[in-house]
Amino acid sequence: MGRVDRAGLPVVTAPDWLGAAAFTTTRQGGSSVAPFDSLNLGAAAGDDAQAVARNRNRLAAALPGAPVWLRQVHGIHVHDADADTQPGTAEPEADAAVTTQARRVLAILTADCLPVVIAEAHGKALGAAHAGWRGLAGGVLEATLAALRQKCPDPVGWRAWIGPAIGPAAFEVGEEVRQAFVSVDAVAADAFQPRPGMPGKWLANLPALAERRLRLAGVEVVAQSGECTFSDTQAFFSYRRDGMTGRQATLAWLP
Repeated sequence: MGRVDRAGLPVVTAPDWLGAAAFTTTRQGGSSVAPFDSLNLGAAAGDDAQAVARNRNRLAAALPGAPVWLRQVHGIHVHDADADTQPGTAEPEADAAVTTQARRVLAILTADCLPVVIAEAHGKALGAAHAGWRGLAGGVLEATLAALRQKCPDPVGWRAWIGPAIGPAAFEVGEEVRQAFVSVDAVAADAFQPRPGMPGKWLANLPALAERRLRLAGVEVVAQSGECTFSDTQAFFSYRRDGMTGRQATLAWLP
């Protein structure tokens, strides 16, 4: 797990024990110009469509097949990627996808939100989810696991990787966000620290909130990348930091 080069692109990789191959791109290695410089993979971010197409073609060299891109809406709908007859030709409205097919590439776009990859320990099923605080509180990770259990009813176990996202020192939220988690799980309060000098404002640890929900849902092994999209301006796009910006992608597939 860490930063490596994949087909000429700098990426952040998931642990080898995950049960699937997975990595998150950085903003480096593409052809988009500011403020989308340079490997923007988000087609709806406001970038030139041809530049995004070139960037996605550049990414293709690092993948075993066409990614299943989603039209993400901060919801909890899970797309069955095995129903796609021609992956890459359409973008279903969903914030997670699941598969049991080898080399079927799942794709999640982020620019501060969490990309979460969940795999059966022996590589029999795979899910990938986009989780901002709304989706996380709404249950997108639990919905992804439910879909995985339907496709793989006899798992050896579940493992997860939480990719680069906004870190706990940068994610300021209001009391309503804290209550969305604490009202259903008192222990979630541990993931919120008061913002000094700003009553009613909190610093939220989004990866920690995701890890707790994964473990409560039955995922035995969880790893966090430890990478903060907000603080690392050279490596990652960040909506909170820049407003208009690109999107990095997390790609995952079964071997």
